[in-house]
Amino acid sequence: MTLARHLATIDRLRSRPFPAEPGRSDVGDSGPGFHTAELSTSEEFWHDRSRMELVGEQFEAEREALALLLGERWGEPQVFSLHSLLIRSVEDREEIPEPWQVLSNSVPDMHLWRVDGRWVALGIAKWDTELPYQLLAVVTDTDPP
Repeated sequence: MTLARHLATIDRLRSRPFPAEPGRSDVGDSGPGFHTAELSTSEEFWHDRSRMELVGEQFEAEREALALLLGERWGEPQVFSLHSLLIRSVEDREEIPEPWQVLSNSVPDMHLWRVDGRWVALGIAKWDTELPYQLLAVVTDTDPP
């Protein structure tokens, strides 16, 4: 079952130490103070955008189902918009720490839980119109700015 795999991935990320240097892991990217997992990735939309809205809705439904399961463990999530982080970064008003900087470039909002001194977050990335959707899980000890 997909949701069970997603939960297992999140649990593995929560138990891993953070690396000293940024790099790829077996499920995504990791660096000082964070792990990011690419839980699901859709097809690309270079030649046919007719399914893009439907696929986006499917990814939203998958995130909501996973958020419900995590909510049973840790309570209701905070929903945190990353839009202001992108604006603050683009306008050079502030240096945004990772993983929040890279997330703000492609993820409009995150569902957040604070668990055992770390943040656990779920979001849906979409880098550009033609590129795939990605359901992301993030574990970090860096507070959202």
